[in-house]
Amino acid sequence: MSPIALGLMSGTSADGVSAAIASFKDRSFRLLAYKTFSYPKKIREKILRSVDLKTPEISSLDFELGRIFSEAALKIIRASGIPRKKIKVIGSHGQTVYHGPKDKIPSTFQIGEAGVIAERTGISVVSDFRPQDVAIGGQGAPLIPFFDFYFYGQGPVTALQNIGGIANVTIVGREIKNPVAFDSGPGNILMDLAIRKITKGRLSHDPSGKWAAQGKIEMKCVQSMTGYPYFGKRPPKSTGPEEFGEKFLKRYAGNLKGRPQDVLATLNFFTAFTIYKGIADFMPRIPQEIIVSGGGALNLTLMANLKKLFYPLPVHSIAEFGIPVQAKEPIAFAFFALRAVNGQINHLPKVTGAHHSLILGKITHATD
Repeated sequence: MSPIALGLMSGTSADGVSAAIASFKDRSFRLLAYKTFSYPKKIREKILRSVDLKTPEISSLDFELGRIFSEAALKIIRASGIPRKKIKVIGSHGQTVYHGPKDKIPSTFQIGEAGVIAERTGISVVSDFRPQDVAIGGQGAPLIPFFDFYFYGQGPVTALQNIGGIANVTIVGREIKNPVAFDSGPGNILMDLAIRKITKGRLSHDPSGKWAAQGKIEMKCVQSMTGYPYFGKRPPKSTGPEEFGEKFLKRYAGNLKGRPQDVLATLNFFTAFTIYKGIADFMPRIPQEIIVSGGGALNLTLMANLKKLFYPLPVHSIAEFGIPVQAKEPIAFAFFALRAVNGQINHLPKVTGAHHSLILGKITHATD
């Protein structure tokens, strides 16, 4: 029987918890159930300002998110009809509240208490995948490339581009001996920040890129933003809201004087261009196609910009292959957890910069 695992993912955009149940056999997987559960508005706001929270508040949020994650897991289990006893393990990425692998003392911090998830679900949990990678010189990110390499590495040369709050890309294929992967820069984060400011919190994102589609791109601003040093750094590299957050937006886009639609159009094109530039500058081979996952795949204007920039290379949403756009990452963490409990390596050190291979993740056993 193929082992079954459940994955939980909450990304930089902090829009909710994506839960997926999948079975794994050899170099294939089967998605059995998936759903994204939105955060209550107050929780999302607390996550987005978590860097400013005091220790008691962070501790409280850690346990509150553990409860929310466990509820998401229980809901997806009930919806799937799969008995809990058949789910071997839960892999929980947690909610990143700080990522500083380049700090004087390198660190990364994810919350969403695994003990709460294990006790509420009755299923053992693997969590905290990033810290040990950082402890041995890695950046703790990106981790999804191991999943990409394992399941897609024997096919044609493909760029697997995920666009969450931050955008990351992996190029794999049977002609690629060593996969190349890195965070290309901002994904939805700058667009989301802008729309929240413009609408005073009424909207959390630009639905389908409708605002951006109505605006004019300010190319001088795009050129200024693409001069930011991160884009010239060679992989391995990773980033987060500490680098591409409100300070970046204020510094580079604060002088945009056009309509709100122009601001969104400019940030949308800038995001697409940095994704294109990352692949053009750092990939060892020209891919045969680009496959996009993550919430950014739902932004029709962003997808249109990517298709224009990459033409004649085809750009597809992963949904065209039967996988919901936000399901890939929770599937991946379900797989990583399964590898961890089986004592198997679950990351690519050459991608993260770690000194050697590891079995990432801390195991929290459920009470029998």
